[in-house]
Amino acid sequence: MDVIVVDDEPLARDRLARMVEKLPGYQVVGLAEDVDRAMRLIAEQDPDVILLDVRMPEEDGLSAAKRITSMDDAPAVIFCTAYDEYAVDAFATAAVGYLLKPVKQDDLQAALEKAQRINKAQLAALAERQAPSDQRNHISAKTRRGVELIPLDHVRFFIADHKYVTVYHTDGETLIDDTLKDLEQEFTNLFVRIHRNALVAVRHIEGMERNPQGQYRVRLKDIEEKPVVSRRHVAHLRELLTAM
Repeated sequence: MDVIVVDDEPLARDRLARMVEKLPGYQVVGLAEDVDRAMRLIAEQDPDVILLDVRMPEEDGLSAAKRITSMDDAPAVIFCTAYDEYAVDAFATAAVGYLLKPVKQDDLQAALEKAQRINKAQLAALAERQAPSDQRNHISAKTRRGVELIPLDHVRFFIADHKYVTVYHTDGETLIDDTLKDLEQEFTNLFVRIHRNALVAVRHIEGMERNPQGQYRVRLKDIEEKPVVSRRHVAHLRELLTAM
């Protein structure tokens, strides 16, 4: 994969380039100190991925990302920045990654591999999410890699354990700061409560089954985990499945 690194700080730019070159199958095809230079390189090199800083002189990375992701056959954008407060705005530009400096080798590799898995059709779908909405289309989480935004259509269920909530999605599971009550109120038409500690995505329910121990569990698309349905919620869930 061809990568362009855009950062106004020479040391940061060179460090990222060296990290990319250590990874098999990835090569840096251009370095840019500002957005104008980056746009020229994109036109010349047709890269697969742009590693982009947020704060830069003249035009910032957020504005640049909107221009880049609106291109036909656009490259994937991964932000590399020292500031975590721009994460939500960054993902609204259809970026596929947000890494906090100093960027770690493993985190960079994971972000590049994710970008490689996302095809052009998926990038176009991400770009459509820029339209304003009263309801979030992602769930945010602070992880060791920075701020991760999980697309809502990847979420299968939420589980609360004491004061913590874990979101189970198609790429794994992630601890989040939201409460189950707040999630239920915000996504009232998209998720249904099946237990005092669990919400599941209605559109991804495949069915309900009973295990040898007598517990009811929900089958969900594209995920092996089957959250437990409490007795008091079985009748309501059965009605919901009948109506679907």
